[in-house]
Amino acid sequence: MPTPLSAEIASTTARLVVEEGLEWGPAKRRAVRELGLPVRTPLPDNDQVEEAVREYIALFCADTQPQELRALRQLALVWMERMAAFRPHLGGAVWHGTATRLSDIYLQLFCDDSKSAEIALIDHQVDYEPRTVTGFHGESVEALSVGSMCSELGEMIGVHLLIYDLDDLRGALRPDAKGRSPRGDITAVRRLLQENIP
Repeated sequence: MPTPLSAEIASTTARLVVEEGLEWGPAKRRAVRELGLPVRTPLPDNDQVEEAVREYIALFCADTQPQELRALRQLALVWMERMAAFRPHLGGAVWHGTATRLSDIYLQLFCDDSKSAEIALIDHQVDYEPRTVTGFHGESVEALSVGSMCSELGEMIGVHLLIYDLDDLRGALRPDAKGRSPRGDITAVRRLLQENIP
């Protein structure tokens, strides 16, 4: 059972995620600072944060968030189709339905050769920034980050292409603690859009 303190951290985290577009880890740490708590205060788990984010969206963004989420999923699908050769899977807030116009898009690519996705971007004259991010097992993963104009939102959206080995694909589709798929392929994202699933 979450403690009242944990719930307060989670709701402050949710506000930072939705209003400022922060990732969950940095948002949790900033929530602790904003609440004037010790640095070592235990943080709420991601399930609790996700629940708080959903509650925040339902309270404050119910009239705008569904259209923003749809626009982000459509943009994700454009990039998935462009990068179809690399078995793209959509994860994060855009996949789980908690994204707003401030959220970035996270696509995991499963490549035979880790350089092949980078070469594809170069061939299409796409400007990208290479960086290292934390992968889905806590390991360091190479990411290629691009800015992509979302015409529906009238904003540049960060699209992050995380490069994995083809062998990682099996483990990537294991259901989470709630039995949900943690990411989806092109077919799954098309279904979310066709069936208007939040």
